[in-house]
Amino acid sequence: MHEMSLCEAVVEIAVEEARKNGAARIRAVILEVGVLGHVDPEALVFCFSAVSHGTLAENARLIIDRVPGSGWCLDCAKTVPMTERFGACPDCGRRHVQMSSGDELRLRELEVE
Repeated sequence: MHEMSLCEAVVEIAVEEARKNGAARIRAVILEVGVLGHVDPEALVFCFSAVSHGTLAENARLIIDRVPGSGWCLDCAKTVPMTERFGACPDCGRRHVQMSSGDELRLRELEVE
């Protein structure tokens, strides 16, 4: 389960940023997770409480915002929605689509006190 190591990295970054800004506690961690990424949001939530134990993020809420998939179709010359990696363009049916979103895992925001 790679979600454990991802959570470890997220908590490490969150704690470092909170300390830099003089926070005593992290109340919430807000992540953007792409729907086309190979990350299970439920596993992230499960791992987060274990990984954050004993840190400034202990008892913090993990809020996950899902980012939809989209890509640039080279044949249509426009942005199109994507529901699968390497999928066909929903307009022309060709597979010349470069993914532009939906694969991210980004720490967007921290709520601290």
